[in-house]
Amino acid sequence: MNAPQQCSERAPQRLQVQGDGVRLQAYVWGEADGPTLLLVHGYPDSHEIWLPLVRELAKDYRIVAYDVRGCGASQVPRRLRDYRLERLAGDLEAVIRATSAERPVHLVAHDWGSIQSWEAVTEPRIQPLLASYTSISGPCLDHVGHWLRERLRRGRPAAWLQVLGQLLSSWYIAFFHTPLLPELGWRLGFARAWPWLLHRLEGVRGLPPSSTQRADGAHGVRLYRANFVRRLLRPRARNTRVPVQLIVPLRDRFVKPQLFDQLPHWAPNLRRRNVEAGHWQLLAQPQALADWLREHVERWEAARAVPG
Repeated sequence: MNAPQQCSERAPQRLQVQGDGVRLQAYVWGEADGPTLLLVHGYPDSHEIWLPLVRELAKDYRIVAYDVRGCGASQVPRRLRDYRLERLAGDLEAVIRATSAERPVHLVAHDWGSIQSWEAVTEPRIQPLLASYTSISGPCLDHVGHWLRERLRRGRPAAWLQVLGQLLSSWYIAFFHTPLLPELGWRLGFARAWPWLLHRLEGVRGLPPSSTQRADGAHGVRLYRANFVRRLLRPRARNTRVPVQLIVPLRDRFVKPQLFDQLPHWAPNLRRRNVEAGHWQLLAQPQALADWLREHVERWEAARAVPG
């Protein structure tokens, strides 16, 4: 790990972490003595997507974020198998051990960040490193695989309609499995159009523009290709003892709320919040999210302080 640069309110401490075979760029803000929040971004984002939330929380907490492999300033693997969930969980573990080895972190993740974080949260060796997990708009792919099987086995039209509705909402996943076209789209115009699309589809304004948007979008499609078919067709049993705060935006165009209906079976220490918001809205307008995180973190920090 490289020596960290000096940290200020505006410029985070920057440090390089050796992940699971790749070099990761991490960033640290806030109070050195406060509980640590680890933020994991989704697709097609980088750590910059969290900056509005960092401004809300840095005075109360120590905040760590990093660019997921293939994004931002982190290294870009060339092989598709290097984007599998197991490697992503290894990266997350490496960031925790490099930044908060002595104290469990409160994990917060969105979209693909949530998907890959479920891999870590359900991994026994990583669970002791986690004080809690807040998941926004990203299910565990194994849980989705079991959900699909259960709905199809029911043989009821209502259950089949739920499956159809989610498949229609996930049309872009099939597109991302098309060779070359998604990468070409990002290089030819998706990156310039992305802020307009967020406003048009989600009514979202105010998210920081990404300085690496084109590359992040093009490289990030490998996350889908390396994991979706593999995990949905062969879902594993993935349980966790970590306390989970599940935030479900009810106006999410991509992730339907019913995908989480079986989650108490896998994560019994669960609190679910259904909120009137779209997929990215809580990141663009993070005041409510910051309040929920404060409540959640304070609750579990108090629980950890009780002997026994």
